[in-house]
Amino acid sequence: MGLLWSLKPEKILTKLLKRDVMNNPLQVQLKLYDSDVSLTLERWYVAPGVTRIQVKESCLRGALLLPPEGRFPVVIDLFGGIGGLIEIRASLLASHGFAVLALAYYLEYFEEDANFLLRHPKPGYWGSLHVQNSRDWPLHGYSLKQVTAAALINGPSFILDIPQVYHGHINQLWPFSPHSLSISTLGLVELQHIFEDTRAEASETFFLPIEKAQGHFLFIVGEEDMNVNSKVYAEQATEQLRRHGKNDWTLLSYPGVGHLIEPPYSPPCCAWRISNLHLFMHWGGEVIPHVAAQERSWKEMQKFLRKHLIPVVTSCL
Repeated sequence: MGLLWSLKPEKILTKLLKRDVMNNPLQVQLKLYDSDVSLTLERWYVAPGVTRIQVKESCLRGALLLPPEGRFPVVIDLFGGIGGLIEIRASLLASHGFAVLALAYYLEYFEEDANFLLRHPKPGYWGSLHVQNSRDWPLHGYSLKQVTAAALINGPSFILDIPQVYHGHINQLWPFSPHSLSISTLGLVELQHIFEDTRAEASETFFLPIEKAQGHFLFIVGEEDMNVNSKVYAEQATEQLRRHGKNDWTLLSYPGVGHLIEPPYSPPCCAWRISNLHLFMHWGGEVIPHVAAQERSWKEMQKFLRKHLIPVVTSCL
């Protein structure tokens, strides 16, 4: 797999991203130097028998990916602020026995997503899985009793994008200091510390009440995240849970790892353009630690989801 994760873009600040995961594999052509010998590697994102159902119901827009047969633990996959419908993680999870609803967006309609899944004839227990990409927690998710587990990849437990309204309650933005924005030597924007200067003036009311959650949390953190100070905010979130007598969380923290922790063997992306901001964001991370963390966290994530989404059946004999 080193032939895949070690790939570098010919054009700087571009990302290898497979959009159509169902109909064809990712193809990488290898050529022996100074020779006509070549070979094409194929990487499929779906196992045989995985099906895809386009979801267009009311306000929902996404795709439901289902394993071949049976009842499955269900995951809502929220890929963050990249834009559009990204199904690479959802398809891989479906290939490992999860029913996954991949969403194109995720704030106002999370509860509607939950109701959609509860009406579906196949899936059983379900949780939430999301990568933050400088976005906000799905506000509706932490308090819904159906969410038995939630995995958060590099994201804070407060609002940092736009104020969110849920059932008439307005969750305000955490104040930030634009003076703390920094530019790397390559001209890339780093937002890692823009909330640090305002932490003292921000009250606890800015933190989402995640202690009300009835499920379990998995925090996955890259310690070299240049976009969000993920380790600090994950530690804040776990301390918030601890103060309220909650111990149903796990924190995985990886040194040398940046913001975009994706499924294993994906070439790391250290920087990318955010089109709506017209900025080139620095995600951070070193190649070797980052790809190693992607492989380890992928296994830990599946273990976590299976542990908390699949009910334990006890014998009456």
